[in-house]
Amino acid sequence: MRKIIKPFIFLLFLSAEFAPAMENNQAIENARNLDTANIEQILQQNLEKLKIDQEAAANNLAKQSADDLLQDPQTPTLGNPNGDVTIVEFFDYQCTFCKAAEPRLREVIESDGSIKLVVKEFPILGPVSLIASKAALASVYQNRYEVYHNALMDHRGPLDRDRVFIIAARVGLDVEQLQKDMNNPQVADQIISNFNLARKLRVRVVPGFFVNTHVLSGLSSETVTARIDFQKEVEAARSQPWP
Repeated sequence: MRKIIKPFIFLLFLSAEFAPAMENNQAIENARNLDTANIEQILQQNLEKLKIDQEAAANNLAKQSADDLLQDPQTPTLGNPNGDVTIVEFFDYQCTFCKAAEPRLREVIESDGSIKLVVKEFPILGPVSLIASKAALASVYQNRYEVYHNALMDHRGPLDRDRVFIIAARVGLDVEQLQKDMNNPQVADQIISNFNLARKLRVRVVPGFFVNTHVLSGLSSETVTARIDFQKEVEAARSQPWP
């Protein structure tokens, strides 16, 4: 009888001793299962909240920097210079997403007739991008910025230094004079100013689009530029009071 009772008592002791640990392990396992089942939803909610917070901060910063964003006299403008709505684009001539958005952007500007496009040269994709931006800004001195800008944006395939100047010659620019004008301090100053403004507005990727002071893209690579409805955004801007 004693041989039977002793093992029974020992088992009771083990059950009492390790029950809390066993319950804790079960709780951990339940938590793991819960996390596994909901991790994607939780992450998505957090990303959406972060996006909303980033956009709200960028909108406030854009309002504070409205003059630099919308009315900088050194920044080239296209479309209607007296338009009642302004679209601002931070872009790079090697950015495929910028080029993909270009036809839709041109279409809404041409069809609307009352939109000003402010183009912020933002060469963040390498040395060739910087050469292209400097050349584009230098083309202002020959009054050929718009045609040259459009030609660079329309170019498909790799862009290198030689191609930048081949395109320049094709649109009627004096390439020798263009290369001299690229060394004008005002060209470098404009690019530096754009970088400083982008940093202030927290624009980190291209394209970065604003309608008036409302940010549409540029804060995160998560933004899908192809989903931007420019006409809808312009109409929304017109419905809002603006100085």
